Amino acid sequence: AYMSASQFKAFERCEAAALAELAGEYAPQGSPSICIGSYVDAHFSGTMEAFREENPCIFKRDGSLKAEYHQAEAVVRRIERDPMFMRYLSGEHQKIMTGRIAGVPFKIKMDSYHPGKAIVDLKVMRDFRPVYVHGKGRVPFAEAWGYDIQGAVYRAVEGSGLPFVLAAATREPEPDIALLVIPGDVLDAALERVEAKAARFAAIKAGTIRAERCGRCDYCKATKVLDSLLDYRDV
Repeated sequence: AYMSASQFKAFERCEAAALAELAGEYAPQGSPSICIGSYVDAHFSGTMEAFREENPCIFKRDGSLKAEYHQAEAVVRRIERDPMFMRYLSGEHQKIMTGRIAGVPFKIKMDSYHPGKAIVDLKVMRDFRPVYVHGKGRVPFAEAWGYDIQGAVYRAVEGSGLPFVLAAATREPEPDIALLVIPGDVLDAALERVEAKAARFAAIKAGTIRAERCGRCDYCKATKVLDSLLDYRDV
């Protein structure tokens, strides 16, 4: 019934893949890096018991983490050593709100909500270096992963124009940490993108508009049907 920031970003990447995932026809492959981020998030949100039940594959029979996921505990320990980082994570955990953007119902879940002060989202990533994006080149990681879109949606639904802060940590051998604010003008520009596309994505969900294929993602590669020969120079 609702659009979310992550769902919106999925439709931006590939409409066909996003629709197939919603219909239960396609499940993107997870990765250890995603599990590490989810583990850290579950630790600080107090949902570790539910996380263990949903992801038993990352634990040994005795309940301890498998070796490849020990980095998640290293990230947790590094975050807990920093008082300022912990203050930003001390708001209302997993606060849910709903609202409308361009007439489309959206739902958000904020990692750490400080009413009247800030919206904080916990992120765990490989590092803080720029990321290559098809058609754009190397861009700041927050833009590459669509965190500006997420912040714009959260701020619009919350409605108070609060600062949006990324409480970020890395999965490096020695985890790095930072509190990164996405400026208001960047969030305003991202919101314009959401407003321009939200109605189309909602119509695709409703089945009134045909989803377009990006032709590059795993879903498009897995479901491609050949109908012609191509000149090798065009690939």
